[in-house]
Amino acid sequence: MYLEDNLEMTAKSLRIAEEIKAILESKNGQDLELLTVDDKTTLADYFILVTGTSTTHIKTLADEVIFQLRERLELSPHHVEGADGRRWILLDYGDIVVHIFHPEERDYYSLERLWAKTGNYRNQNSEKQ
Repeated sequence: MYLEDNLEMTAKSLRIAEEIKAILESKNGQDLELLTVDDKTTLADYFILVTGTSTTHIKTLADEVIFQLRERLELSPHHVEGADGRRWILLDYGDIVVHIFHPEERDYYSLERLWAKTGNYRNQNSEKQ
């Protein structure tokens, strides 16, 4: 029974991660990536990384994810970091952590490299840039 419950929770987390990804795409988030990290850390099952084009865009992306998940799924983040600075906003939804970066912070911290051995589902739209 525990294995079935665990698989169901993982599938639910993936559906929510895909929903977040769609929300970010609808607001023109750049260089969107969904990283599977469940076999590397207990922090989360998925990291979502996206770049905003300005501090205003970064705040808009974060606000839209928070609003849409609350409206559609009745989910609120457990924790939000960086909303005041708007250069790197982190939304913690438990099994899913959303990182919304300014381009300079994204390059500097390079979380993709840190988690390079994870499953990486890069958004096809980011390939066109």
